[in-house]
Amino acid sequence: MSHRPPSPLPGRRGVLRGSLAATAALALPAIGGAAAPAFALSGRPKAGWGVQAGDVTAHSGLVWVRSDRPARMIVETSATESFRNPVRWRGPLVGAGTDFTGTTRLRGLPPGEQIHYRVLLADPDDPRRTSEPVTGTFRTSPVRRRDDVRFLWSGDIAGQGWGINPDRGGYHVYEDMRALDPDFFLCSGDNIYADGPILPSVTLPDGRVWRNVTTEEKAKVAETLAEFRGAFRYNLLDENLRRFNAQVPTITQWDDHEVHNNWYPGQILSDNRYTEKNVDVLSARSLRAFSEYFPVSTLPPGDADGRVYRVLRQGPLLDVFVLDMRTYRDANSPNRQADDVTGILGAEQLAWLKRELSTSRAVWKVIASDMPLGLVVTDGAVNFEAMAQGDPGAPLGRELQIAELLRHIKHERITGTLWLTADVHYTSAQHYEPSHAAFQDFEPFWEFVSGPLAAGGFPAAKLDGTFGPQQVFLKAPARANTSPAETPPYFGEVEIDGGSGELTVRLRQEGGDVLFTKTLQPGRVGQ
Repeated sequence: MSHRPPSPLPGRRGVLRGSLAATAALALPAIGGAAAPAFALSGRPKAGWGVQAGDVTAHSGLVWVRSDRPARMIVETSATESFRNPVRWRGPLVGAGTDFTGTTRLRGLPPGEQIHYRVLLADPDDPRRTSEPVTGTFRTSPVRRRDDVRFLWSGDIAGQGWGINPDRGGYHVYEDMRALDPDFFLCSGDNIYADGPILPSVTLPDGRVWRNVTTEEKAKVAETLAEFRGAFRYNLLDENLRRFNAQVPTITQWDDHEVHNNWYPGQILSDNRYTEKNVDVLSARSLRAFSEYFPVSTLPPGDADGRVYRVLRQGPLLDVFVLDMRTYRDANSPNRQADDVTGILGAEQLAWLKRELSTSRAVWKVIASDMPLGLVVTDGAVNFEAMAQGDPGAPLGRELQIAELLRHIKHERITGTLWLTADVHYTSAQHYEPSHAAFQDFEPFWEFVSGPLAAGGFPAAKLDGTFGPQQVFLKAPARANTSPAETPPYFGEVEIDGGSGELTVRLRQEGGDVLFTKTLQPGRVGQ
């Protein structure tokens, strides 16, 4: 534990440039600014990056914190905000090995209850010296069928150079989402843009100037572990996000921009901004930082093997199946091969998903996909990034895995499936109908797209007819990379009624306005 402690905030050279420093500092955690390391070690530990909870179920959950120095993490829980008769959980000793972050697993929690928690950081040499408590709350999943479930989803944060803008109050969309007080938030990936530097300012087409909070790590693409950690830390500079994290637990997945645009295993980058061009090296560093900055039950320290895909049981009404369409995929290509065992999920993950869907007893099975199914997402002039490749005929390439999965859902009579995603930086609803499809051995289903939260907006992608998508709602800008000042951030809401079992999807935008609503009936293989 003799490592030099982290600078609690980026140093003066790292936070902003020139005249932006004064205004942007309003968005920064108040934990000492550009204090020297020696000063940072005086007094008590501090937890200025807030707290967050993740992967909450009926009886368990994970709580996260970051210290400004080596410290013992302690969590206290209570049924009330007054913390009468709290239960104490002794967490890990956090240090340089995890960038001074720590996660504590809480077990044996009461189901369907509001849990209040506070995190203390204790000096390892003098346990009586503890930080000021940082408080948070979350609801455990219900075990009664009649209890409603409601959650939000979106993705794509700090992308295309659009970062925390103090003139707009930072990421204000998180305040809109917090006001809805959901049971949890599903982040569909692109939590950071490791390949997208954040500059101090960007001039918009109409002459206005967009201003960003910037840091030293976000001034370039992320290559080193320290730079990936800094990229994950960047969003926590926003006070809206920190308030949201303290109230709403998360289920987090990843996609390409956690590493590099459109990456796949084994790729060697041609991007001349990088000195480290081996994507396998970069993705390993990113996954380590990802596991340090998000409470994910299947990543270290909870699971030494480490994987992003998992299922989260949210009571009798809902199971959430979190996919990983990055780690196990084959190389991006024209995607027209007649045989593709690896596909976009890999054989092992596909077998896991089929098995878990077949054994699920939840009324609704949400498949959290980090990429859309029938939207054509390109990678250069001839290659494709997602499943669809624009050929409306029989399944080819990565579509073969999706066809196998959809056939499995139909023949196993698996009820209540729907797909949620982000990725394409607009919001839409697609209904997949066999009668309109080239491949017809499946039951109808819905796919809903919502995002970005804080990134550039992009025009709608073309539809691929293989699985017969019919776009019943779309809101997208007409040109590429519109700023959040021009195209509002989007997020989605899912509400499951405990009485009827009906599931209602609402596509929303910043401010909370509802753009589209669809209600689905329970107990059906197709919708």
